[in-house]
Amino acid sequence: MTAPLIALAVGRGTGPDLAPVFERVLDRITALHGTQVRLVRSPRLYHSYVSLRAGASGTAEFAALTEQDAAHYEWFCREQAAAGARAVFRTAINAQSLYLVRQRLAAVKVEQLTAGAARLLLVRDQAQGFYTGENRHEDGRVVRTMEFSRAVTERVVRYAVDRARESWPEGPARVLLAYKYHLLDGVMDDWTAGLSAELGLDIAPFQPDTVNRNLIAHGPEDRTLLVAGNEWADIMHVVLLDRYGSERQENRCAENVHLHPALHGLTEYQTVHGSADDLAGRDLVNPVATVRAAARIAERHAGCPGAEAATEAAIAAAQARGARTPDLGGTAGTTEVVDAVLASLAGTFVPSQAEPVPAAAR
Repeated sequence: MTAPLIALAVGRGTGPDLAPVFERVLDRITALHGTQVRLVRSPRLYHSYVSLRAGASGTAEFAALTEQDAAHYEWFCREQAAAGARAVFRTAINAQSLYLVRQRLAAVKVEQLTAGAARLLLVRDQAQGFYTGENRHEDGRVVRTMEFSRAVTERVVRYAVDRARESWPEGPARVLLAYKYHLLDGVMDDWTAGLSAELGLDIAPFQPDTVNRNLIAHGPEDRTLLVAGNEWADIMHVVLLDRYGSERQENRCAENVHLHPALHGLTEYQTVHGSADDLAGRDLVNPVATVRAAARIAERHAGCPGAEAATEAAIAAAQARGARTPDLGGTAGTTEVVDAVLASLAGTFVPSQAEPVPAAAR
């Protein structure tokens, strides 16, 4: 059988520090499972915001480099998807370039959270709204043009419902849409009414502040599907992780799925933390999110059942022995932490027959 194709895209800042971490961990996990992958790295080193600010001579060059990065990364994703890749690991890159790609490839971010016995699926709409769009500069003003569309909204909601039904056989108990829909002349009410009838669910748009108030007052109902616009979800992501994910942002990896038909559901994994340019080249960046991304890709896309659980055990064992970077209160460097995790991994690894991965997650 042909080895699975995994893509790798690297941004400036700490990207060059973390790419070897991803490669080492993926190589170790697949070796333990007796499998192989084909790893293809993008030939371009994409800008971070800091590198753009330092390298661009003015607004016009900043915009030009932003578009060049966006065009190249879009091309890379399309090429790898066409070649059969179903997963890409990407380190942090400049958000303006990234969101141009997410708009063009109709991306969503998926996060599963728990609040006691209650399960919450957050699907973040990254394909439209203020975070996407284009800028025009006029006499000291920035005019940003963006849009919401019925087609994109329906695509995002249908995907979210499919993911919820794969996660919960009984389906979602509630479907909430957290958008600033009062600013859209009532059209989102009409769109969600049509979706409710089509999908046989009560799909209700809510103002983001109302969602916040209800979460604070009551917490989520079990099997809550929350579809959210970036204007709310980006700000609230770290809060939801803290409250319902029991995890530091610096340690998390995230899953982004491209819904454009040409991408065949290509899933991009990223660290939740940013490019951390001030740590670049200092062997100080926290590698845990990258380690977790490698394990998740290995289990979901490279035929390595049990990889995530074994890696979690190895991370816990390494941290118990004091292998923590300074942001977690330790003194270890990046390499020392990765060495400790890999040393523990062989001892904690137990091959298992994992449950089949849902098609949407492949």
